[in-house]
Amino acid sequence: MIINAPLEAVWEFNQDLSRIPEYHPRVNKVDLISGKRFREVGVSYQCHLKDGKNICVEKDIEIVPMQKVVTVFPHDTMGLTKLLPDYIVESNITKIGENLTKVEISHFYSSSKPKVWLLNFIIKRKIAKETQDTLNAMKQNIENSIVNS
Repeated sequence: MIINAPLEAVWEFNQDLSRIPEYHPRVNKVDLISGKRFREVGVSYQCHLKDGKNICVEKDIEIVPMQKVVTVFPHDTMGLTKLLPDYIVESNITKIGENLTKVEISHFYSSSKPKVWLLNFIIKRKIAKETQDTLNAMKQNIENSIVNS
């Protein structure tokens, strides 16, 4: 996704964990488990999903300032962390112009077990759609905040 905003504005927006419900299509609320509002290595937060029943705990394990955030999922109530214990999400941002920033979100997990291979076949498109929806909402929020400031 290309966002019409400087790299610094995109980075700052994504560092604020309390803003996740503004752009993540499945998240209704975020609890700051570590007591920190901004991303740091080792910071955990709990996302309440919009279905009203489920949560997932996320933890940032790697941060390269102005470039990358790597997040793992140590716990959820849907059973995905049991099935995909090595699931990680890597978010990369790249400056491509004075006021243009590229954001990429990649999902990784091993699919060596037959059950996971089947699940992958089923959820791959859903993950791709939700990631695109997340990027679209992120773009809209960041660009609107720049226009309104």
